[in-house]
Amino acid sequence: MTTATVSPASFSPNNAAALIHDAAAVSGRPLSAVTGAEIQAPLIQGGHVRYANLDYGASAPALSVVSAYLNEILPFYASVHRGAGFASQISTSVYENARNIVRDFVGGRPDDSVIFTRNTTDSLNLLAGCLPATDGRPDGDVLYLDIEHHANLLPWQGVRHRSVVAADTIVGTLEVLRAELGQGNVSLLAVTGASNVTGEILPVKALAALAHEYGARIVVDAAQLAPHRRINISTDDVDYLAFSGHKLYAPFGSGVLVGRTDWLDAGTPHLAGGGAVREAKLDGVSWATGPARHEGGSPNVLGAATLARATQVIASLDQDRWHAHEAAIRSFLVDGLGTIDGVTVHQIFSDTDAETGTIGVVNFSVAGYDAGLVAAYLSAEHGVGLRDGRFCAHPLLKRLGIPSGSLRASFGVGSRLEDAQRLLAGLEQLRRTGLGWDYVVDAGRWVPANDTRTYPHWAPNTPGTAGAAPCLDN
Repeated sequence: MTTATVSPASFSPNNAAALIHDAAAVSGRPLSAVTGAEIQAPLIQGGHVRYANLDYGASAPALSVVSAYLNEILPFYASVHRGAGFASQISTSVYENARNIVRDFVGGRPDDSVIFTRNTTDSLNLLAGCLPATDGRPDGDVLYLDIEHHANLLPWQGVRHRSVVAADTIVGTLEVLRAELGQGNVSLLAVTGASNVTGEILPVKALAALAHEYGARIVVDAAQLAPHRRINISTDDVDYLAFSGHKLYAPFGSGVLVGRTDWLDAGTPHLAGGGAVREAKLDGVSWATGPARHEGGSPNVLGAATLARATQVIASLDQDRWHAHEAAIRSFLVDGLGTIDGVTVHQIFSDTDAETGTIGVVNFSVAGYDAGLVAAYLSAEHGVGLRDGRFCAHPLLKRLGIPSGSLRASFGVGSRLEDAQRLLAGLEQLRRTGLGWDYVVDAGRWVPANDTRTYPHWAPNTPGTAGAAPCLDN
């Protein structure tokens, strides 16, 4: 574990004027317009403020271009594949062409399958059902690190698997994996492209070469990487790649798995149902091959279409401007956190390059305050939205020494420097004067006491996490 412990100081526009000026030159305005960028958040003290969305890592707002595209195609929405009607033909064309668009976006090989799923978790569970076996016995183990999101951790626990504790450096982690692969009998290496907790990027091309050196394939969980970096699975020699539309500026629940066809065509169909078969009988079935094998039932046509459209927008960005915009906000935020007494920024590897080896994610904690309480305070008193908890990465949070959770600020193409400024100002005020309101725990979450704010008329006024599974072990 590596942490950056801050020095006692104070953040303010006065002592950070030069830093703000430099960062604002490249990140003062959004790089791309997103839907909802100007929504007003009610403050607990009264009044409203523009919502500072620093929770892109959970679900990113839809690009305005994508929202406009949705409105354009929505009147033509119909069931796909077996409809002769005009709208059905249009929807089928849009849906199937989305595969080509996504394949191009990730630099896929011409014969790679592109399977639309619900999300990254769904994609990786699908792949887990396609691991090769001989006479019913798996051909090898799945190897994964202890730093993974649960999406790239839990699906493999139902098959033969081995977990490896990552070293404190990326270089050391490669050596640890080499040693484990050298033991033999590994069929698949499952790794994240970028940590959803700390934003640190792993060397995907080097990991792919390492896996192949020992006869294994590689799958990359790119849920966090794809919205921040271009990916080319042909150049990097990646066998399988999974990511989600809701993190890539597209609405709806939609995900994708792209990769080599042999395992997928021989694997257990992910959703047994209509569309996944060649022929069905009362006591048997002949399964289809290709994407249809795993896409039983009516697909999420609009989800796939908007995901594909979002990839086109992201692919059109000038990469230098894109990365500079994100890096300026991240550097400004990390530097600012370093001036606030009691704040600790967390990272996994000591050799991560702060400029090129991170995406728009910063993880931190505030001494003396529960992470959930800080998040509730920032939302209620400053209109800042960020994530708190264990980020569906419980082993990693335990490893980092923060088993009860921390805070995560995440941002992207729709973010602006002022979002980070607002977060820093709120934290500085918290350290200087404390909470400005009373807070209580309701249904496991911190909320303002005696909260009289209301939701829009079409939204039930039920804050908190009603219906969510408790993220704790009693």
